[in-house]
Amino acid sequence: MREVPPSAPQAASILAGGENRRFPLLKSFIRIGGVPIIERNLLILTGLFREVFISTNAPQEYFHLGVPLVGDVLPSQGPMAGIFSCLINVTAGESIFVAACDMPFLNSDVVSLICRRHAEAAAGRPVDVTVPVCHGEPQPLCAVYGTSSLPHLEEAVLSGKTSLKRFLNEVVTHFVSESEVRSVDPEGLCFVNINTVEDYEAVAHRPV
Repeated sequence: MREVPPSAPQAASILAGGENRRFPLLKSFIRIGGVPIIERNLLILTGLFREVFISTNAPQEYFHLGVPLVGDVLPSQGPMAGIFSCLINVTAGESIFVAACDMPFLNSDVVSLICRRHAEAAAGRPVDVTVPVCHGEPQPLCAVYGTSSLPHLEEAVLSGKTSLKRFLNEVVTHFVSESEVRSVDPEGLCFVNINTVEDYEAVAHRPV
């Protein structure tokens, strides 16, 4: 496991605020390899970061996990509100790594790579967000957001402009290339997410 260097983000959050309309149970608790996704990912993130949050508006579902829970302080309109709320609660550093709750193959090497690249980019110029590219697309729900992005997140949420891909074009974004991502995750499994029963069935028997 590659460690996150001291100059990189020292806080992380799992975004568990979705409405979960297309799956019959909370996606955080889908079991892959016999373990709920959120428990596996908490184990990875608590091994890498000083602070780890869960972003949720249903705290009763997550109390038993024993980590700080953060509810939306802006109108709940998707992950932007969760990212904003977690950023204003960060005490360790000035940025946070965020991951969606339904990513069963979160990879510590990929997480560490993204965080290192954010630290390196931010050392040379202002950087609001560092996001990896995989499958030809930016992956904004496995990325680093700096506190400098707070006013932009707030404006976007309050104006209803909640597309993260659009947001990346409106702030200073550093992209981690797909070739570099695939050097540590050749199949791009880190970015698999489960939205439907069909998604689950496609990966249920894959080893983690």
